[in-house]
Amino acid sequence: MAIALTIAGSDSGGGAGIQADLKTFSALGIYGASVLTAITAQNTRRVTAVEGVSPPLIRAQIDAVLDDLDVRAVKIGMLGTQPATVAVAEGLARCARPVVLDPVMIAKSGDALIDDDAVQALRALLIPRATVLTPNLPEAARLLDAPGAATEADRLDQARALRAMGAGWVLMKGGHAAGPDCVDLLVGPQVLRLTAPRLDTRNTHGTGCSLSSAIAAGLARGMDVPAAVARAHGWLQGAIRAAGGLRVGSGHGPVHHFHEWWAA
Repeated sequence: MAIALTIAGSDSGGGAGIQADLKTFSALGIYGASVLTAITAQNTRRVTAVEGVSPPLIRAQIDAVLDDLDVRAVKIGMLGTQPATVAVAEGLARCARPVVLDPVMIAKSGDALIDDDAVQALRALLIPRATVLTPNLPEAARLLDAPGAATEADRLDQARALRAMGAGWVLMKGGHAAGPDCVDLLVGPQVLRLTAPRLDTRNTHGTGCSLSSAIAAGLARGMDVPAAVARAHGWLQGAIRAAGGLRVGSGHGPVHHFHEWWAA
């Protein structure tokens, strides 16, 4: 059984964070382990409270998992603070497995999920550790202290700038761009352009978490990065298309992680 580890925050509404990651792993046939970095009180409409897990407890969780489980890939999501980011970097220092880093900064509701010091620590400690970095356009701009990418050429340039920080591959997600198609750019030793029709739906809560976890699931199974990203991209499009039948919450609903297994 391939095992993947998610290091992220908890979403009490179940659509994003640790909950989305574990659902993704299960849907794709991967055993999921988890390390909580924060607890959020949130639903499909808003985040009402956030409380971070202490850095020593974050380290203890990482040590407990790595001491016993044969983890084949790691996904990192919400970290929130600089001490939490440092704890994760230190905890993974002895882990040689692929890392998918999703630089979570803002919830779908618009609530901030990270502070400025943590962004600096991401740049210095975790981007150089990332096998795949998966920013959306606002996250890429903040990591680079640059304006948001306005064109596909700008996105390509920003992906290359992020890769110059040490990431092996950068997946620039195009969900925040305009146009009838959503275009993701995977930039590494080669460039892969992934396109899908832009869907008119409110069921997009947890899409970034789920995509990065799906990539980690592919890497845990031994896929190379382009194959893992392409599989994750197609799986997520199916999860978004099938989400309308779930009818969860009154705001941004979750995707249907198990769309390949049962219909909503």
